[in-house]
Amino acid sequence: MKPIDLTLTISQSIPNFPGSPKPKFIIWSTIREDSYNLELLFLSSHTGTHLDAPFHFVKNGTKIHQISLERLFGTATLVKIYKEKNQAITKTDLVSFEKKNGKITKNSSIIFLTNWQKNLNKDFYFYDNPGLSKSGARYLASKRINLVGIDSPSIDLGKDKKFPAHRILAKNNVLIIENLSNLNKIKSKYFNFVILPLKLKDATGSPVRAIAI
Repeated sequence: MKPIDLTLTISQSIPNFPGSPKPKFIIWSTIREDSYNLELLFLSSHTGTHLDAPFHFVKNGTKIHQISLERLFGTATLVKIYKEKNQAITKTDLVSFEKKNGKITKNSSIIFLTNWQKNLNKDFYFYDNPGLSKSGARYLASKRINLVGIDSPSIDLGKDKKFPAHRILAKNNVLIIENLSNLNKIKSKYFNFVILPLKLKDATGSPVRAIAI
């Protein structure tokens, strides 16, 4: 399979989480004046396609720079489970998937294709997105998985401002990748992935370059 880019392009016009700063690309140097081009970047560490470290929701959780490389590449399971506004991925959904496809095992990497990315430029993208229910998050945590990813802006339902899925997963040291794109281009149930954040000391998250291979 040819490499598939699963990453949103970060620009000054990228939709961003309500309350987060909009990205700014500030021209710092130019070829005309300095003999080279250089820009200053201003953006949240959770902009675009990004990785949440457990420290995002757990006081003593693992920080971005502490995540081992072994956790950031491997084989992922693509779970196609189309959801609409405010629809949750539940434990029942996961058990149903396992009955058809086999058990989710320890250290698995689970990627959800909900088809929500089609709404990226809609006003309700960040407010009505699907996500994991508490039961779904607890079930995955009980499996001691490595990471979970989703093609929506949050692993939690957009309407739930207490972020229960984030808290459950972070408490169990599960990595979270949000705002994945192009998952519909992956034609197999299992695929190799690389998800590389910047090595930012003590950060809660980082934009990533996510690739399916």
